[in-house]
Amino acid sequence: MKQTDQTLLEQLRITEFEIEQRKHLFALEPRDEMLLHAAGTLVESHLEELVTRFYELQTSTPEIALLIGDADTLQRLRAAQRRYVVDLFSGIYDLEYVNIRLRIGLVHKRIGVEPKLYLAAVDSLKFLLAEKLTELIPESEVRQHTLLALDKLMMFDVALVFETYIRSLVAEIETSRNKSEQYARALEEKVATRTRQLEELSRTDPLTGLLNRRYLDETLTRVLRSAQRRYEKVALVYLDVDDFKLLNDSEGHQRGDEVLRMLGEVIGRITRLEDSCFRYGGDEFCIVLPNCDRKQAEEVFLVRLSDELAAALPGLTLSTGCAETGPDDFVLPEELLGKADQRMYEMKQRHRMDLAAGPSAPADKAGEKASEEQPIVGR
Repeated sequence: MKQTDQTLLEQLRITEFEIEQRKHLFALEPRDEMLLHAAGTLVESHLEELVTRFYELQTSTPEIALLIGDADTLQRLRAAQRRYVVDLFSGIYDLEYVNIRLRIGLVHKRIGVEPKLYLAAVDSLKFLLAEKLTELIPESEVRQHTLLALDKLMMFDVALVFETYIRSLVAEIETSRNKSEQYARALEEKVATRTRQLEELSRTDPLTGLLNRRYLDETLTRVLRSAQRRYEKVALVYLDVDDFKLLNDSEGHQRGDEVLRMLGEVIGRITRLEDSCFRYGGDEFCIVLPNCDRKQAEEVFLVRLSDELAAALPGLTLSTGCAETGPDDFVLPEELLGKADQRMYEMKQRHRMDLAAGPSAPADKAGEKASEEQPIVGR
């Protein structure tokens, strides 16, 4: 339930039983209530005088005068003070009486009356009432017990008022704490998001969107360890764009960057979710294929890559090398990478030799696979 749906009594969990307990704590007995009620007629006959003197004392204090502010506010305060004094001598101190006292404390807190000013005002009122009761009650014993009863009741009131003061302060602290916690959580989420973004940037190649070389060793080590546990093979494909320097020199670096970006898109599109794709550096790329052997990599991945390149980058050729490891024995990450790199280099050398030999070069020897002699071509 929202706070605004509850009365102050409900918020502070004050019941009739609680009120009786509080009266007992302040030794406020039925006899005291009767004495105060009996004195009420005497006080009411001098009520206007008491209220006037009270506010003369209050407005003589600059801090209080500043809080009151103007004549209209003073008139409203005088009317409220008259009701307060009448209630003091009503002789009925029940739930309604307590609720009014709680509201008095809440109002004082909201308008900024400091506890010291409130206590000073209570002391002034008690002094004026005691002075008047001493003047109006001739019997010494009755007067003495009436003044004592008034003292008990005003302490009873002060305790109620300060409960609302304290509760209001606690609520403010709680609200501030909640805001601080919300801000801290939002800040933590923002930092976490930014950290993830920075981590992503630190391991991502900005041109192609693929992972970068710095992250290759870590990924390859993790994949190989996982493959060992699962008793699976791992394949690694190494790609290099043929004559990329010539492309840059003839068509410009902007075109070269566009080719690399499009190649990265093709690689990312044809690989599986579990595969890891890297721009190794310059025009070189690596693809780590878990649960895949060399034959599958060449017959599936490289064939699909050739088909996609034919549509996306016609005329572009790649030299490729593929190596595998596992499941019985696993080489180190750098050794697997070195094997794939060496095979890629061998293909590139054959490609250069073929270009150097020209169209008059002798036909390939029978029995040698075309895939081992020709680079991937975007037809």
